Amino acid sequence: DKLYMVAGFIIDSYRHEPDLMKVIIVEVTRAANSFGRLHLEKIREAYAGIGGIVEAAREEGVFKADIPAEFAAMCFYGAIEQLLSGWIFDLLPQTEQEFEAAKGLVVDAICGGLEASKPGAPAVSG
Repeated sequence: DKLYMVAGFIIDSYRHEPDLMKVIIVEVTRAANSFGRLHLEKIREAYAGIGGIVEAAREEGVFKADIPAEFAAMCFYGAIEQLLSGWIFDLLPQTEQEFEAAKGLVVDAICGGLEASKPGAPAVSG
């Protein structure tokens, strides 16, 4: 639920302010040498926040213990950034239904790979 709320906030930000989000995604976050160095502490805080959500779920046994929370946070943000890029560059449809579906899609794609297997369930990969 918490990851869905984070994804929803970011996606809704794009939905309501696409020009601003375009600048943030295309111009700012990809300008690692300038923006990244200047705002590194805030970037770390964002990753740590997602990592904390993942770590709490790991401790509850909801997420796998063998996937580092930091890696899961990078995957989550990477998925969000690629989704926004798909909209920015008109690679994906931009309808209200698509925006709503994308929230769950990102969370399902990331969390589905993090969820602990039920006892006796076969491994998905391998």
